[in-house]
Amino acid sequence: MKSQTPEEKKQVDEAVVSPAVLDALVAALSDGSRRGRQQAAKIVAGVAAENPELLVPHGTALVDALERPEAQTRWECLDALSQIVPLDGRVCEKAVPGAETALFDEDSGPLRLAAMRFLCRLGATTEKRSEKVWSLIDEGIQCWHGDLEFQDMLIAVNDFSQGKLAPEVKAALAERMRFDATNGRGMLKKRAIQIVENCEK
Repeated sequence: MKSQTPEEKKQVDEAVVSPAVLDALVAALSDGSRRGRQQAAKIVAGVAAENPELLVPHGTALVDALERPEAQTRWECLDALSQIVPLDGRVCEKAVPGAETALFDEDSGPLRLAAMRFLCRLGATTEKRSEKVWSLIDEGIQCWHGDLEFQDMLIAVNDFSQGKLAPEVKAALAERMRFDATNGRGMLKKRAIQIVENCEK
């Protein structure tokens, strides 16, 4: 969870107890200024971290917010959707196109990381979903290998490797990580080995 100011924490607490406040925040994701959308998205992500059930009825609005131009609104909404995955996987499946665009955004590392986390969490839930998102996760691993966010992406990929993956996805993921498991160094090597081992269990 990203750091919150005392004022933001207060807003999150208010939104958790007041449906009207939460409704207004979700509405602000689709209108108003860029800054207003970003701030609303940050509070919504805070609510998702505290009590994701409250956002299940707003899943469609969160998916829609992935169309906004600014990176922060999108990464906060991807973070919120990641929290909703165990509660409403169906609505989260509709976020895959928006997550794909975010994963390959060349300008925002936090946005790419949020997209990878979301796709890994969604893909870990069923074999069918693992097949649906695997090509994106695979491409993301190749694209951002060595980037600043890559180590954090691998934490998400490690969680993915422990999910309900289709056998062919497990095999492909193990193959993808084998090079780093053999030739990598430090934390990269350690995480790659862990992922390969998870896939081969």
